[in-house]
Amino acid sequence: MELNKEQILIDRLLLKEEAAWKELFEVYSGNLTYICSRYIIDRDNVHDVLQNSFIKMFRSIESFQYRGSGSLRAWMSRIVVNESLTFLKKNSDFKNCIDDSELPDMTVEEEPDIQHIPEAVIMEMIRDLPEGYRTVFNLFVFEEKSHKEIAEIMGVAENSSASQFHRARAALAQKIREYKRLKIAQYE
Repeated sequence: MELNKEQILIDRLLLKEEAAWKELFEVYSGNLTYICSRYIIDRDNVHDVLQNSFIKMFRSIESFQYRGSGSLRAWMSRIVVNESLTFLKKNSDFKNCIDDSELPDMTVEEEPDIQHIPEAVIMEMIRDLPEGYRTVFNLFVFEEKSHKEIAEIMGVAENSSASQFHRARAALAQKIREYKRLKIAQYE
């Protein structure tokens, strides 16, 4: 059975080859930066979290278990998400931005059509959400965590996670509608 590029890279990483770590960084840093920037807005903080993530990868590569194509990327993505969440917990009053007891309910009308909106614009809209909304939205949508899992990760009640997600969707839908209105107005 022939080894694929990912398996060969993993073998080189396990041997602590410096060139392999450089290759890993070159191949995956763009995607990992993208993941990190979904959670953390400040560019300098994104770079710090990525650096910490790569250090963690370096120190724990022996614990990595290859489970097929894409498993290395998934492992690295989990590390980046976890490091991003750790950063948010340490550097913000995260429980307060999740506490939604005083926020009014936002209603979600029909889901807006995002078909002709560039992905970069949608991602910027997500990044513009308040920290609590953004974090819960990312964990639910991109990491496919349940509200129970999110509540455990963030140390909040399960209904707070669900409420934050509901409000994030409503806020995002509003941003999409505003974007479309502006685009239509530009062409009139």
